[in-house]
Amino acid sequence: MINNTQVGKQSVTFGTPTYIIEESSIAGKKEGEGPLGGYFDEVEEDEMCGGNTWEEAESRLQSRAISRLLKKAKLEPTDIRYLLGGDLLGQLIATSFGIETFEIPLFGLYGACSTMGESMSLGSMLIAGGYADKVIAITSSHFASAEKQFRFPLGYGNQRPLAASWTVTGSGAVVLSKEKSDKKKGANVCVTGVTTGRIVDYGIKDSMNMGACMAPAAADLIYNHLKDFNRRTDFYDKIITGDLGYVGQEILIDILQEKGYNIEENHMDCGIEIFDTDNQDTHAGGSGCGCSAITLTSFILHKMRKEEWKKVLFVPTGALLSTVSFNEGNTVPSIAHGVVLEVM
Repeated sequence: MINNTQVGKQSVTFGTPTYIIEESSIAGKKEGEGPLGGYFDEVEEDEMCGGNTWEEAESRLQSRAISRLLKKAKLEPTDIRYLLGGDLLGQLIATSFGIETFEIPLFGLYGACSTMGESMSLGSMLIAGGYADKVIAITSSHFASAEKQFRFPLGYGNQRPLAASWTVTGSGAVVLSKEKSDKKKGANVCVTGVTTGRIVDYGIKDSMNMGACMAPAAADLIYNHLKDFNRRTDFYDKIITGDLGYVGQEILIDILQEKGYNIEENHMDCGIEIFDTDNQDTHAGGSGCGCSAITLTSFILHKMRKEEWKKVLFVPTGALLSTVSFNEGNTVPSIAHGVVLEVM
Protein backbone atom coordinates (compact mmCIF):
# COMPACT_ATOMS: atom_id res chain seq x y z
CA MET A 1 0.00 0.00 0.00
CA ILE A 2 1.28 3.47 -0.90
CA ASN A 3 1.41 5.81 2.08
CA ASN A 4 -0.24 9.21 2.18
CA THR A 5 2.43 11.55 0.86
CA GLN A 6 3.15 15.25 0.66
CA VAL A 7 3.71 16.18 -2.97
CA GLY A 8 5.55 19.32 -4.04
CA LYS A 9 4.81 22.49 -2.10
CA GLN A 10 1.03 22.47 -1.82
CA SER A 11 -0.33 18.99 -2.49
CA VAL A 12 -1.08 15.64 -0.87
CA THR A 13 -1.71 12.26 -2.47
CA PHE A 14 -3.63 9.55 -0.64
CA GLY A 15 -2.34 5.99 -0.48
CA THR A 16 -5.87 4.80 0.22
CA PRO A 17 -8.45 6.83 -1.72
CA THR A 18 -11.48 8.38 -0.07
CA TYR A 19 -14.75 7.26 -1.64
CA ILE A 20 -17.63 9.59 -2.43
CA ILE A 21 -20.37 7.15 -1.51
CA GLU A 22 -23.33 9.51 -1.93
CA GLU A 23 -24.21 13.05 -2.98
CA SER A 24 -27.23 15.33 -2.86
CA SER A 25 -28.19 18.58 -4.54
CA ILE A 26 -30.99 21.05 -3.78
CA ALA A 27 -31.37 23.88 -6.29
CA GLY A 28 -33.46 27.02 -6.53
CA LYS A 29 -36.15 27.71 -9.11
CA LYS A 30 -33.89 29.69 -11.47
CA GLU A 31 -31.21 27.02 -11.33
CA GLY A 32 -33.82 24.37 -12.03
CA GLU A 33 -34.80 26.23 -15.19
CA GLY A 34 -31.20 26.17 -16.43
CA PRO A 35 -29.32 23.57 -18.48
CA LEU A 36 -28.61 21.33 -15.47
CA GLY A 37 -32.17 21.35 -14.11
CA GLY A 38 -32.75 17.67 -14.82
CA TYR A 39 -29.72 16.56 -12.79
CA PHE A 40 -30.64 18.04 -9.39
CA ASP A 41 -32.18 15.85 -6.70
CA GLU A 42 -34.68 18.56 -5.87
CA VAL A 43 -35.68 21.98 -7.20
CA GLU A 44 -37.23 24.35 -4.66
CA GLU A 45 -39.87 26.56 -6.27
CA ASP A 46 -40.29 28.80 -3.19
CA GLU A 47 -37.42 31.28 -2.87
CA MET A 48 -38.08 31.52 0.88
CA CYS A 49 -38.12 27.70 1.26
CA GLY A 50 -41.09 28.09 3.60
CA GLY A 51 -39.13 30.39 5.94
CA ASN A 52 -39.47 34.01 6.97
CA THR A 53 -36.09 35.40 5.91
CA TRP A 54 -33.55 34.84 3.15
CA GLU A 55 -31.05 33.57 5.71
CA GLU A 56 -33.54 31.08 7.08
CA ALA A 57 -34.23 29.94 3.54
CA GLU A 58 -30.55 29.16 3.00
CA SER A 59 -30.34 27.26 6.28
CA ARG A 60 -33.30 25.18 5.18
CA LEU A 61 -31.50 24.34 1.95
CA GLN A 62 -28.61 22.87 3.94
CA SER A 63 -30.91 20.98 6.28
CA ARG A 64 -32.76 19.42 3.39
CA ALA A 65 -29.56 18.61 1.51
CA ILE A 66 -28.25 16.66 4.52
CA SER A 67 -31.58 14.92 5.14
CA ARG A 68 -31.74 13.80 1.52
CA LEU A 69 -28.07 12.79 1.56
CA LEU A 70 -28.48 10.59 4.62
CA LYS A 71 -31.65 9.03 3.22
CA LYS A 72 -29.97 8.22 -0.09
CA ALA A 73 -26.95 6.75 1.70
CA LYS A 74 -29.15 4.85 4.19
CA LEU A 75 -27.23 6.39 7.07
CA GLU A 76 -28.14 8.00 10.37
CA PRO A 77 -26.54 11.20 11.72
CA THR A 78 -24.78 9.05 14.30
CA ASP A 79 -22.97 7.24 11.47
CA ILE A 80 -21.16 10.47 10.55
CA ARG A 81 -17.98 11.29 12.46
CA TYR A 82 -17.63 14.91 11.36
CA LEU A 83 -19.44 17.47 9.27
CA LEU A 84 -17.37 20.08 7.44
CA GLY A 85 -19.29 23.00 6.01
CA GLY A 86 -19.70 26.70 5.58
CA ASP A 87 -21.37 29.42 3.56
CA LEU A 88 -21.05 33.07 2.57
CA LEU A 89 -22.97 34.64 5.43
CA GLY A 90 -21.41 36.30 8.48
CA GLN A 91 -20.40 33.78 11.17
CA LEU A 92 -21.59 30.94 8.89
CA ILE A 93 -25.18 31.32 10.06
CA ALA A 94 -26.68 29.37 7.16
CA THR A 95 -24.62 26.37 8.23
CA SER A 96 -24.91 26.68 12.01
CA PHE A 97 -28.70 27.07 11.96
CA GLY A 98 -29.14 24.60 9.12
CA ILE A 99 -27.29 21.63 10.59
CA GLU A 100 -27.79 22.05 14.34
CA THR A 101 -30.59 19.49 14.66
CA PHE A 102 -28.39 16.70 13.28
CA GLU A 103 -26.00 16.95 16.26
CA ILE A 104 -22.98 15.97 14.18
CA PRO A 105 -19.56 17.29 15.31
CA LEU A 106 -18.85 20.31 13.12
CA PHE A 107 -15.85 22.01 11.59
CA GLY A 108 -17.19 25.36 10.35
CA LEU A 109 -15.19 26.55 7.33
CA TYR A 110 -14.95 29.76 5.37
CA GLY A 111 -13.40 29.63 1.94
CA ALA A 112 -16.06 31.79 0.30
CA CYS A 113 -17.09 30.10 -2.97
CA SER A 114 -14.19 27.64 -2.67
CA THR A 115 -15.75 26.08 0.45
CA MET A 116 -16.81 22.83 -1.25
CA GLY A 117 -13.22 22.20 -2.29
CA GLU A 118 -11.91 23.11 1.15
CA SER A 119 -14.40 20.89 2.98
CA MET A 120 -13.76 17.90 0.69
CA SER A 121 -9.99 18.38 1.01
CA LEU A 122 -10.01 18.45 4.80
CA GLY A 123 -12.60 15.66 5.01
CA SER A 124 -10.45 13.43 2.81
CA MET A 125 -7.41 14.21 4.97
CA LEU A 126 -9.32 13.26 8.11
CA ILE A 127 -10.29 9.92 6.58
CA ALA A 128 -6.86 9.23 5.11
CA GLY A 129 -5.27 10.01 8.47
CA GLY A 130 -7.49 7.53 10.27
CA TYR A 131 -9.39 10.16 12.26
CA ALA A 132 -12.79 9.45 10.71
CA ASP A 133 -14.57 6.74 8.75
CA LYS A 134 -17.37 8.87 7.32
CA VAL A 135 -17.69 12.65 7.00
CA ILE A 136 -20.09 15.01 5.26
CA ALA A 137 -18.86 17.98 3.24
CA ILE A 138 -21.51 20.62 2.54
CA THR A 139 -21.98 24.22 1.52
CA SER A 140 -24.70 26.54 0.24
CA SER A 141 -25.52 29.97 -1.10
CA HIS A 142 -28.68 31.92 -1.81
CA PHE A 143 -29.03 34.73 -4.32
CA ALA A 144 -31.05 37.01 -2.06
CA SER A 145 -29.08 36.47 1.16
CA ALA A 146 -25.82 37.14 -0.70
CA GLU A 147 -27.16 40.28 -2.38
CA LYS A 148 -28.46 41.52 0.97
CA GLN A 149 -25.10 41.03 2.68
CA PHE A 150 -22.59 41.92 -0.01
CA ARG A 151 -24.34 44.24 -2.46
CA PHE A 152 -27.80 45.80 -2.35
CA PRO A 153 -31.19 44.74 -0.95
CA LEU A 154 -33.34 43.39 -3.78
CA GLY A 155 -35.90 46.17 -3.32
CA TYR A 156 -33.26 48.72 -4.27
CA GLY A 157 -33.54 47.61 -7.89
CA ASN A 158 -29.96 48.47 -8.85
CA GLN A 159 -28.63 47.69 -12.30
CA ARG A 160 -26.00 44.97 -12.54
CA PRO A 161 -22.90 45.44 -14.74
CA LEU A 162 -22.30 42.93 -17.52
CA ALA A 163 -19.28 41.48 -15.70
CA ALA A 164 -21.44 40.60 -12.68
CA SER A 165 -22.35 37.02 -11.91
CA TRP A 166 -25.55 35.62 -10.39
CA THR A 167 -25.24 33.98 -6.98
CA VAL A 168 -26.60 30.46 -7.18
CA THR A 169 -29.38 29.39 -4.82
CA GLY A 170 -28.65 25.85 -3.76
CA SER A 171 -26.91 23.43 -1.43
CA GLY A 172 -24.72 20.46 -2.30
CA ALA A 173 -23.37 17.75 0.00
CA VAL A 174 -21.35 14.53 -0.20
CA VAL A 175 -20.60 11.64 2.14
CA LEU A 176 -16.90 10.78 2.10
CA SER A 177 -15.96 7.33 3.36
CA LYS A 178 -12.91 5.12 3.78
CA GLU A 179 -14.88 2.24 2.26
CA LYS A 180 -16.86 1.99 -0.95
CA SER A 181 -20.63 1.78 -0.87
CA ASP A 182 -22.54 -1.47 -1.33
CA LYS A 183 -25.12 0.39 -3.40
CA LYS A 184 -25.13 -0.12 -7.15
CA LYS A 185 -25.04 3.40 -8.52
CA GLY A 186 -22.40 3.30 -11.20
CA ALA A 187 -18.65 3.65 -10.94
CA ASN A 188 -16.91 4.41 -7.66
CA VAL A 189 -15.59 7.97 -7.56
CA CYS A 190 -12.70 8.70 -5.20
CA VAL A 191 -10.65 11.62 -3.95
CA THR A 192 -7.06 10.59 -4.65
CA GLY A 193 -5.29 13.87 -3.92
CA VAL A 194 -5.69 17.53 -3.05
CA THR A 195 -3.87 20.77 -3.68
CA THR A 196 -4.40 23.55 -1.16
CA GLY A 197 -4.60 27.06 -2.56
CA ARG A 198 -2.78 30.22 -1.59
CA ILE A 199 -4.30 33.68 -1.25
CA VAL A 200 -3.76 35.54 -4.52
CA ASP A 201 -4.45 39.27 -4.82
CA TYR A 202 -4.05 41.13 -8.12
CA GLY A 203 -5.28 44.39 -6.62
CA ILE A 204 -8.80 44.24 -8.08
CA LYS A 205 -11.41 46.24 -6.15
CA ASP A 206 -14.51 45.59 -8.26
CA SER A 207 -16.61 43.26 -6.09
CA MET A 208 -19.15 42.91 -8.90
CA ASN A 209 -16.56 41.27 -11.15
CA MET A 210 -16.02 37.99 -9.34
CA GLY A 211 -14.47 36.32 -12.37
CA ALA A 212 -11.62 38.82 -12.60
CA CYS A 213 -11.02 38.61 -8.85
CA MET A 214 -10.86 34.82 -8.68
CA ALA A 215 -9.26 33.81 -11.99
CA PRO A 216 -5.68 34.52 -10.80
CA ALA A 217 -6.20 32.25 -7.76
CA ALA A 218 -7.55 29.48 -10.00
CA ALA A 219 -4.57 29.86 -12.33
CA ASP A 220 -2.13 29.75 -9.42
CA LEU A 221 -3.76 26.59 -8.03
CA ILE A 222 -3.88 24.74 -11.35
CA TYR A 223 -0.30 25.72 -12.20
CA ASN A 224 1.06 24.55 -8.84
CA HIS A 225 -1.05 21.39 -8.90
CA LEU A 226 0.36 20.37 -12.27
CA LYS A 227 3.89 21.19 -11.09
CA ASP A 228 3.49 19.30 -7.79
CA PHE A 229 2.16 16.16 -9.47
CA ASN A 230 4.30 16.52 -12.61
CA ARG A 231 1.22 16.18 -14.82
CA ARG A 232 0.19 17.54 -18.18
CA THR A 233 -3.15 19.22 -18.63
CA ASP A 234 -4.43 16.29 -20.71
CA PHE A 235 -4.02 13.94 -17.73
CA TYR A 236 -7.53 15.09 -16.84
CA ASP A 237 -10.68 14.59 -18.85
CA LYS A 238 -11.88 17.85 -17.34
CA ILE A 239 -10.35 20.67 -15.31
CA ILE A 240 -13.38 22.26 -13.69
CA THR A 241 -13.33 25.63 -11.97
CA GLY A 242 -16.03 26.82 -9.63
CA ASP A 243 -17.56 30.09 -10.66
CA LEU A 244 -15.33 32.21 -12.83
CA GLY A 245 -17.99 32.72 -15.48
CA TYR A 246 -17.22 33.93 -18.97
CA VAL A 247 -15.02 36.83 -17.87
CA GLY A 248 -12.95 34.76 -15.47
CA GLN A 249 -12.59 31.83 -17.84
CA GLU A 250 -10.92 34.02 -20.45
CA ILE A 251 -8.53 35.47 -17.88
CA LEU A 252 -7.70 32.02 -16.48
CA ILE A 253 -6.87 30.59 -19.90
CA ASP A 254 -4.68 33.60 -20.73
CA ILE A 255 -2.71 33.42 -17.46
CA LEU A 256 -2.05 29.69 -17.81
CA GLN A 257 -1.01 30.05 -21.44
CA GLU A 258 1.60 32.57 -20.32
CA LYS A 259 2.86 29.92 -17.88
CA GLY A 260 3.06 27.30 -20.63
CA TYR A 261 -0.18 25.40 -20.00
CA ASN A 262 -3.14 25.24 -22.38
CA ILE A 263 -6.43 24.11 -20.81
CA GLU A 264 -8.81 25.37 -23.52
CA GLU A 265 -9.71 21.87 -24.71
CA ASN A 266 -10.67 20.34 -21.36
CA HIS A 267 -11.65 23.30 -19.17
CA MET A 268 -15.19 23.67 -17.84
CA ASP A 269 -16.58 26.26 -15.45
CA CYS A 270 -19.58 25.58 -13.20
CA GLY A 271 -20.66 29.21 -13.43
CA ILE A 272 -20.96 28.89 -17.19
CA GLU A 273 -22.70 25.51 -17.18
CA ILE A 274 -25.37 26.20 -14.59
CA PHE A 275 -27.26 29.00 -16.37
CA ASP A 276 -28.37 29.74 -19.91
CA THR A 277 -26.96 33.24 -20.00
CA ASP A 278 -28.72 34.09 -23.26
CA ASN A 279 -32.16 33.50 -21.77
CA GLN A 280 -31.76 33.76 -18.00
CA ASP A 281 -30.23 37.25 -17.62
CA THR A 282 -27.29 36.13 -15.50
CA HIS A 283 -24.69 38.17 -17.40
CA ALA A 284 -21.24 36.60 -16.76
CA GLY A 285 -22.66 33.36 -15.31
CA GLY A 286 -23.13 31.85 -11.87
CA SER A 287 -21.21 32.22 -8.60
CA GLY A 288 -21.63 31.51 -4.89
CA CYS A 289 -20.72 28.51 -2.73
CA GLY A 290 -23.67 26.60 -4.12
CA CYS A 291 -22.54 27.02 -7.73
CA SER A 292 -19.72 24.48 -7.74
CA ALA A 293 -21.36 22.39 -5.00
CA ILE A 294 -24.59 21.58 -6.81
CA THR A 295 -22.86 21.27 -10.18
CA LEU A 296 -20.51 18.70 -8.64
CA THR A 297 -23.21 16.76 -6.80
CA SER A 298 -25.49 16.59 -9.82
CA PHE A 299 -23.84 16.89 -13.22
CA ILE A 300 -20.13 16.17 -12.61
CA LEU A 301 -20.53 13.08 -10.44
CA HIS A 302 -23.26 11.82 -12.79
CA LYS A 303 -20.79 11.97 -15.67
CA MET A 304 -18.11 10.21 -13.62
CA ARG A 305 -20.37 7.45 -12.34
CA LYS A 306 -21.28 6.73 -15.96
CA GLU A 307 -17.52 6.72 -16.72
CA GLU A 308 -17.86 9.41 -19.35
CA TRP A 309 -15.17 11.26 -17.37
CA LYS A 310 -12.64 9.24 -15.38
CA LYS A 311 -10.25 11.90 -14.08
CA VAL A 312 -11.34 15.37 -13.02
CA LEU A 313 -9.53 18.21 -11.29
CA PHE A 314 -12.24 20.06 -9.35
CA VAL A 315 -11.19 23.64 -8.49
CA PRO A 316 -13.79 25.76 -6.64
CA THR A 317 -12.74 29.40 -6.31
CA GLY A 318 -13.53 31.98 -3.64
CA ALA A 319 -13.31 35.76 -3.23
CA LEU A 320 -12.27 36.52 0.35
CA LEU A 321 -13.94 39.89 0.83
CA SER A 322 -16.34 41.12 3.48
CA THR A 323 -18.65 44.11 3.61
CA VAL A 324 -16.19 45.73 6.02
CA SER A 325 -13.11 45.18 3.83
CA PHE A 326 -14.96 46.37 0.73
CA ASN A 327 -16.33 49.52 2.38
CA GLU A 328 -12.86 50.35 3.68
CA GLY A 329 -11.57 50.33 0.10
CA ASN A 330 -9.57 47.12 0.24
CA THR A 331 -8.87 44.82 -2.68
CA VAL A 332 -10.55 41.44 -3.18
CA PRO A 333 -8.06 38.65 -2.40
CA SER A 334 -9.03 35.20 -3.63
CA ILE A 335 -8.25 31.53 -3.17
CA ALA A 336 -8.89 28.21 -4.92
CA HIS A 337 -8.71 24.61 -3.71
CA GLY A 338 -8.06 21.61 -5.94
CA VAL A 339 -9.56 18.13 -5.46
CA VAL A 340 -8.50 15.22 -7.66
CA LEU A 341 -11.48 12.99 -8.49
CA GLU A 342 -10.90 9.62 -10.15
CA VAL A 343 -13.06 6.67 -11.16
CA MET A 344 -11.86 3.49 -9.48
